[in-house]
Amino acid sequence: MLRVAAVMLAFLPAQHTTAARLDVVPRLFSPRVGALRATGRLPSRATAGLQLATVGGRPLGWLVRLAPRREIAYSWHGRLGGRLVPDGRYALRIVAGAHVLARTVFRLDATAPTLTRFGASNGGAPFAGDGPMLTTISPGSESGRDTARIAFTLSEASRVVLRVEHTDRRRHLVSTQTAELGPGRHALRWAPPPSTEPSTYLLELAATDLAGNRRLYGAETPYVTRYLQAPVVRVLGIDAAFTRQSYAPDEAAVLRVATDAPSFTVRFYRAGGEAKPSTVADEMSGAPVGDPLAVSWASHASAPATIRLRVGDWPSGLYFAELDSSDGRVGYAPFVVRPAALGAESRIAVVLPTDTWQAYNFYDADGDGWGDTWYAGRNDLRVALDRPFTNRGVPPKLNRFEEPFLVWMARAKLSADFLSEQDLVELGSSRELAAIYDLIVFPGHTEYVTTHEYDLIEQYRDAGGNLIFLSANNFFRRVVERNGVLTRTTPWRDLGRPEAALLGAQYRANDEGQHQGPFVVRDTTDAPWFWQGLGLDPGSMFGQVVGGYGIEIDSTTRDSPPGTIVLAEIPDLLGPGVTAQMTYYETPRGAKVFDAGALDFVGSALTFPVDHLLLNLWNHLAVP
Repeated sequence: MLRVAAVMLAFLPAQHTTAARLDVVPRLFSPRVGALRATGRLPSRATAGLQLATVGGRPLGWLVRLAPRREIAYSWHGRLGGRLVPDGRYALRIVAGAHVLARTVFRLDATAPTLTRFGASNGGAPFAGDGPMLTTISPGSESGRDTARIAFTLSEASRVVLRVEHTDRRRHLVSTQTAELGPGRHALRWAPPPSTEPSTYLLELAATDLAGNRRLYGAETPYVTRYLQAPVVRVLGIDAAFTRQSYAPDEAAVLRVATDAPSFTVRFYRAGGEAKPSTVADEMSGAPVGDPLAVSWASHASAPATIRLRVGDWPSGLYFAELDSSDGRVGYAPFVVRPAALGAESRIAVVLPTDTWQAYNFYDADGDGWGDTWYAGRNDLRVALDRPFTNRGVPPKLNRFEEPFLVWMARAKLSADFLSEQDLVELGSSRELAAIYDLIVFPGHTEYVTTHEYDLIEQYRDAGGNLIFLSANNFFRRVVERNGVLTRTTPWRDLGRPEAALLGAQYRANDEGQHQGPFVVRDTTDAPWFWQGLGLDPGSMFGQVVGGYGIEIDSTTRDSPPGTIVLAEIPDLLGPGVTAQMTYYETPRGAKVFDAGALDFVGSALTFPVDHLLLNLWNHLAVP
């Protein structure tokens, strides 16, 4: 009997091994993605544990130590003894004493796939600056550069997703494609339609292997390189810019052009003289001047080049060259025609915000997929002043701010000397400026100014010169100009020179235009000339026809000059007490200064009653 019993006990472990069950999910497991879930059941309660072992059976360590149990449920995150277990094939097993009751094999893979040896190409000749990480294409053109081809070597079988993104302050998805690829050399292609906006496009590639490990390529921001670099695609239009902000009549101007169009026609226009201004962000409108010039460009199809053009004997103003290619592409290049002699024909100057235009210009000259401006989130606080503008060459917000004002001037038959901000740099002293002009108008958003410009305008005011600011957030931050590059520094108020002391009010808040409101008239007694002929009384509102004003707003402060009048305001526009204020003040030396108080006020220059308010303002401040 004892011998029979011993034989039966000898067979017991084998019966347990047959009856025990162990399931592992997933069989291909990455601890970087999720947990390995192990569930086991014994035929009866026994002292057992869960053990990690090699496929060959060598024990590596306990995941669940020996204890009396009937079931095992465990989630494992790939660590043993506090360390991540290397990639490879392993076995999980339920062990009771010296016996393996159940066993399941799985693969641990914690290594994400890699993309190496990137090569960007366009199917034709490279354009200047192209390389393995940048390629230039011209969709729909005859250049042979229709399609971007992005080649790479993939380390293991993976799903590869290519996202094409357009960037400004944020990333905007343009297109996406997915491919299931094995290890080896591959290429993905992007063939955008001819209507694609000329710009650089950031590529983001995500490779996900069968275990779910994922690796990303592509700059998350211009300066955060959490992901490895990915190629960039430049869609080439007609990128054109004059090498200087302004020219005198009959002066030779240099235009730098980058395009692979075989030919184009150059036409000159004066902005503001057109019957109907453009409302499109990437289109300039104006009255034609001079004769068109046909330009053959086939010899410059792979690199930028310059053209020398003669500025006509034209009145001072904002002008632009329009370049129309034979394949349908259009580019614009704005410039200022300053007077032959400052003040010889007008005692009024209009200063266009040419430096601030460049600060908001997202043109990507270095080809990293992000605009070369601090507004793209760069740590580099510099912008070059000779870059073409994005939006086919149109200065930012021109159609919303300065263009309506220029048309208003033309319709009111008003003339002035137009100056760029670089023209102010060349003016030596405020005494000279005050002798030339009775009134200086800043129609647009002049946010960034040099020390010379701030000093010049402040001293001009102190000498009795009149000033009109038709936007908001003007003279806010100091910039340094050196060799055609602006560097952003400190706000003027932090340097002990609050802009309210010059403008009457200063920048208070910005909500990107989420809240707009009409102005409410406050004071019609202290400056009755401003409201003359309009029938507006305290409490009356204006601006409803354009949906109100806002975006960025100015308000008075304790630094506002004594006697500053709040002509109108938009109460609590951006929160309780955060009110936009339109101001006016006079100095003992006779200077008169107006601040509109809202960024987009000037954009309503062609609507009633703003057109009449501006005329009253112009007529009153044009008189010394």
